[in-house]
Amino acid sequence: MTSPLCSALRPALTVSAGKLTAGNVTDIGIIQNAELVFPSKQESPIDWSQELVEKSIELEHCERKLLLKKGNMRKMGLNVLTPWLAPIIWDNIYNINILDKQHSGTRIGLFVFAVKKYIQFLLPFLESAERYFMVGHKVTYYVFTDKVNDVVKPKMADGRILQLHNVAADQRWQDISMRRMETLTIFTKEYMPNEIDYLICADVDMVFNDHVGVEILGDLVATLHPVFFLSEPESFTYERRPISAAYIPQGEGDFYYMAALYGGKVEEIYKLSMECQKGIMEDKKKGIEAVWQEESHLNRYLFYNKPTKILSPEYIWDANLPNGEFIKKKRFLAVHKNHQQVRN
Repeated sequence: MTSPLCSALRPALTVSAGKLTAGNVTDIGIIQNAELVFPSKQESPIDWSQELVEKSIELEHCERKLLLKKGNMRKMGLNVLTPWLAPIIWDNIYNINILDKQHSGTRIGLFVFAVKKYIQFLLPFLESAERYFMVGHKVTYYVFTDKVNDVVKPKMADGRILQLHNVAADQRWQDISMRRMETLTIFTKEYMPNEIDYLICADVDMVFNDHVGVEILGDLVATLHPVFFLSEPESFTYERRPISAAYIPQGEGDFYYMAALYGGKVEEIYKLSMECQKGIMEDKKKGIEAVWQEESHLNRYLFYNKPTKILSPEYIWDANLPNGEFIKKKRFLAVHKNHQQVRN
């Protein structure tokens, strides 16, 4: 299950001070590993366009640092690098032209569940994906639904494929949420390795609102929860009961990730989903359920298996959330709805 965006609003934050090192970032176009941010000293003509890019990035991060002064906020969520040197993707820290060339021919999957009343969100989701998601790249939509005959196919660009798969709709929405891990485990093992290179998993009750491209691809990618991106770990709603397989000890934690958007290479998503499904089944045998179901197990996995890339809250946002002044681009937005109505 994905925890609601607007519940338990406890602001707290993160931005980098001082110089960063490039680390072992592998994406050629990500600025943390490019001379756009870390120029080498050499005798050559000045590239003024490059200098303008550098200044623009520097100004944006200075703005965020100044905004932090309004309260006692945490800095780490606003960094462009994690302590383990994985990039945190914010607007304007990558060169999309370089990355598009790097990923020419890359096959990308988008995995989504649309069962019971959530089928109403599928067409807007797909239409917005056609407009903003991986435009110009090969994309396979993996749609799992109990209402295959009710799916309306959007107008799709060349190289885009819609796969519809029938899936049982559990009675409880919590069980539907956790079934996604079971389905992911099966498909990332048996089918997807022959069809795609990277898989992005998303919630259907969202719409793409701005560019979401190959800058989000990586071995293992997670997205900062927009409610907690400024919070201290003590405020994170991890599963804190030792009896649960999703347990993270009190005082531990790097970031709180939202299950509405994550992804990576197919083999990495297989490992993630297999471990999360294993944890879900262990809890079920004990007669318990993690506090935020699949999201709790996802956070446990990502705490002990660090993401190689993290997406800023630009990639999951809700118009009703505070701290919107930090978010320059709102790329993937929650659809406002009555949760009780759509879950019953």
